[in-house]
Amino acid sequence: MKTRSIPYFYVSPAFLILGLVVILPFLYNLVLSFSNMNLTHFRDWDFVGFKQYGKVFSEQIFYIVLLKTFIWTAVNVVFHVGFGVMLALILNTNIRFKNFWRIILILPWAVPQMITALTWRGMFNYQYGAVNLIIKKIDGFLQGIFGIFSTADVGNIIEPVAWLSGEATAFIACIITNVWLGFPFMMIVALGALQSIPKSLYEATSIDGASKFQQFRHITIPFLKPVMMPAIVLGVIWTFNNLNVMWLVSNGGNPSDKTHILVSFVYKAVFNHYRYGYAAALSLVIFLILLAIGWTMLKKTNAAKGVAE
Repeated sequence: MKTRSIPYFYVSPAFLILGLVVILPFLYNLVLSFSNMNLTHFRDWDFVGFKQYGKVFSEQIFYIVLLKTFIWTAVNVVFHVGFGVMLALILNTNIRFKNFWRIILILPWAVPQMITALTWRGMFNYQYGAVNLIIKKIDGFLQGIFGIFSTADVGNIIEPVAWLSGEATAFIACIITNVWLGFPFMMIVALGALQSIPKSLYEATSIDGASKFQQFRHITIPFLKPVMMPAIVLGVIWTFNNLNVMWLVSNGGNPSDKTHILVSFVYKAVFNHYRYGYAAALSLVIFLILLAIGWTMLKKTNAAKGVAE
């Protein structure tokens, strides 16, 4: 009996810390979601039942932000996986300076998100940002060298884009920043999976006359799938809850709170509007949405099948 209790003794500190930093705050948030706690009822708040949840689902802004969150998540994950797998396939070949390119391509993920987000925000500056300067250079090059426009129009360089002043452009700027941050993770996961594929399989199919595309379809993809699916599930959850990029690049959801996703909308409800009960209810809704998405993806893709077995 004593021997059986030793493992529980060793893991008890981890469970204690988990309870203090995860379970207790979660339970407290659950209690607040049924209260009217706000700036005027900070100490004398009362239970109001499902009133806060009713406010969440009755406000049109919730559905608008929810749609933007789904678009944000889908676009980012597609580009993360697409760029990640493509670069992994390139790095898995016998290219020169392979180690150098690995280091360069992992840098966006290694740099802290806050630094990267603020850097990209500066790069999207209307007047001095690097993005607009590059667009001007490219436009001038195309007009001057290839003569796409008439010679009278060569000097008319396109106007700089006010990236952070429009709803659509600010949202696109946030997506570009997050794609830059997220593709290295998928690249490393895919590269690890590619390096685990036996080369003898490619050699055997090559002898049998299989083309590169057939090898990619029947060997590479089946070996990539079991590794990439759990990474994609994690990517969906991380992207759905990514506050730093959206908040810092758009400067708190600007212009006029048009570039919020759900997590940044909750953050503003707490720290700018002091709607604690409402924000607690909305955060529980976000948790349930992510739980449903994660569970569905795990079941449909069998991403946790190998772990369970």
